[in-house]
Amino acid sequence: MSDPSAAMPRDVMFQKMALIGVGLIGSSISHAARRAGLVGDIVGCSASPETRAKAESLGLVSKAYDNVADAVAGADLVLLCTPVGAYAKIAEQMGPHLAPGAIVSDVGSVKASVVRDVVPYIPAGVHFIAGHPIAGTEQSGPEAGFAELFDGRWCILTPEADADRLAVARLESFWTKLGSHVELMTPEHHDLVLAITSHVPHLIAYNIVNTAAHLERVTDSEVIKFSAGGFRDFTRIAASDPIMWRDVFLNNREAVLEMLGRFSEDLVTLQRAIRFGDGETLERLFGESRAIRRGIIQAGQDTPSPDFGRRPSPPKTS
Repeated sequence: MSDPSAAMPRDVMFQKMALIGVGLIGSSISHAARRAGLVGDIVGCSASPETRAKAESLGLVSKAYDNVADAVAGADLVLLCTPVGAYAKIAEQMGPHLAPGAIVSDVGSVKASVVRDVVPYIPAGVHFIAGHPIAGTEQSGPEAGFAELFDGRWCILTPEADADRLAVARLESFWTKLGSHVELMTPEHHDLVLAITSHVPHLIAYNIVNTAAHLERVTDSEVIKFSAGGFRDFTRIAASDPIMWRDVFLNNREAVLEMLGRFSEDLVTLQRAIRFGDGETLERLFGESRAIRRGIIQAGQDTPSPDFGRRPSPPKTS
């Protein structure tokens, strides 16, 4: 992990950044922003006394507040880093205390509902630009963050049509300097794309892990002991924050249900090919999927290393 104190002094982009939520993404933003010397002061907000204490002890923030109003006071950049289901209440609490000219953004995995819930509370003269860094791990909490989380990854910004262009460009530059590539699109298109690339895969992972756990003829110990690579990686995805993903599915239900319908239709095709011994169809579909995997590697969004570079620990001996 990079040493934030080693960052070279330079002109900052923002004088004060307020992180509303200091979990994996919020703490990683703190690390990356300090690595790049982008912010003069960083404060945080969390309802949890333990999280506030941890964020301060790790040096992620100079001060962690228990209320949103104090955290956003005087901030020229505010980032919502909580589960999206909490955004409406947070926006209502912070609205009257936002500084004129401030940029407000977020890191949520859905965007249309975020615009719906937040924009009504943003006062005139404050710029709200919804965002989503497509980066993360299954870990959570202030200690889970690291500066390199965003390096080479994509961050999607979904500004409204009448958004201030200078504010959008400033936020785009901020994410670029955190290490990300930046793409702009509408909130609705974002939600459709992420439904198939992220949300449905997580739903499948949660479902298949629970299915395995509920098999009556296979014990829990066998599921754990004989987990092959595919199932093991499903469990990694299914270990993600359940509150965050509950809110994702409840707030992107239309796009998720549409993609689930498409997935179910394609699954029937596979089912029929297996039932009727149609090896040609199976080979064709598997080949098309393999090509997508190669494209992801060529785009630098994953490594070809076996098992994502992981190696199992040697078995314990008595």
